[in-house]
Amino acid sequence: MALTGIQIFKLLPKTNCKECGVPTCLAFAMNLASGKAELDACPYVSDDARAQLAEASAPPIRPVLLGKGVRAAKTGGETVLHRHEKTFFNPSMFAGIITSDTAEADVTAKLKVWNALQYERVGLNLRPELVALKDVNGDGVAFASLAKIIAETSEFNLILMSDKAEVMEGAIKTAGFKRPLLYAATAENADTYGKLALDNNLPLAMKADSIDGLIALSDKLTGMGLKDLVIDSGAREVKQALQDQVAIRRAALKEGNRSLGFPTITFPCEMASNIATEGLIASMFVAKYGGIVVMSDLTTEVIFPLLLERLNIFTDPQRPMTVEEGIFEIGTPDENSPVLVTTNFALTYFIVSGEIEASKVSSWLLIKDAEGLSVLTAWAAGKFGGDDVGMFVKKSGIMDKVKHTEVIIPGYAAAIAGDVEEELPGWTVTVGPREAAHIAGFLKNR
Repeated sequence: MALTGIQIFKLLPKTNCKECGVPTCLAFAMNLASGKAELDACPYVSDDARAQLAEASAPPIRPVLLGKGVRAAKTGGETVLHRHEKTFFNPSMFAGIITSDTAEADVTAKLKVWNALQYERVGLNLRPELVALKDVNGDGVAFASLAKIIAETSEFNLILMSDKAEVMEGAIKTAGFKRPLLYAATAENADTYGKLALDNNLPLAMKADSIDGLIALSDKLTGMGLKDLVIDSGAREVKQALQDQVAIRRAALKEGNRSLGFPTITFPCEMASNIATEGLIASMFVAKYGGIVVMSDLTTEVIFPLLLERLNIFTDPQRPMTVEEGIFEIGTPDENSPVLVTTNFALTYFIVSGEIEASKVSSWLLIKDAEGLSVLTAWAAGKFGGDDVGMFVKKSGIMDKVKHTEVIIPGYAAAIAGDVEEELPGWTVTVGPREAAHIAGFLKNR
């Protein structure tokens, strides 16, 4: 059972050292109880207290690390049922299936195509993360060989899928260094698969045909000493699968059921007859509440919208998406190209930059930090004032890149034009269109 803030406070050193980032140990205890702080933030908590607090302060859904190296990622670790309550932390991971009877040359070619599925948005690189290698014929040699190729030659992390322990063991020998997820322990093979995962320190997926069955299986595996578990409810009918996802999340968060306090893995690939329908089902699991979403294939027309959906859902609703302050080149601008300025709200940046690109007029776009606010909101909040914008233009370095002395400000910020001119003596401040859709015509007709 989770401890209250007062109960946690009694176990803290009570030094009020402030090194945790808050002024008192009581405030830290309250943050810890509400999931807003990590126990490691207190440098002076005793080992005995740490042992008592570790379980109480752990997220209700355990974060599980998959993979190693720069592409290692966590699933789970969630603390709320709805993102607006706080935020979701670890985005759903996407996996594509490769079967063990696939020729090595075809696997290499497919990995090359999948590696190219990377899209830049809001300064982030969006991409799928996993390959699910599925044993379809019990050929342990082929399975281990393909696992080795995927682990050594691609940036993807691995899910090893086989119901034969000897096949799984061979693949662990060739690809275990990549920290793959083993799929799946069942009531029939829990002892064998649990030992494989425990001996090799690897995460393990468990599968049952009901939530009650999952609870029994989870208790058995955790009793063996396993902690990094992933849940498959076994449902392959869409309605039941969705109900299971919600029930598992609610049980972990609202009822404190530690047996179900693990991330889930879902299989749209086994619920649809074509990739388009798979994508539709996958979008449901991104929202409710798939930690890992396994697809039969990864194609641009399906994975790109799913990646965008994931980005939106897992963006902190209390912190607007922003782009970095600075100078952005749209096209191939030179010393005579126009200079435009706007705020760092991500949506503003993408709309404005897109309209500039559509105009075919190469330009310099200055992005000023306005704490992620849109132009009108930032101006009203005093985050996009004339003095600030003028100072930013001077410090941005744009004067070293252009010969002219004209800057174009957003139409919604026309009121700051005079202040910008005062801050930039000798410069011409031109008020641009109020609507982004008019930017292309404005630039073409200058």
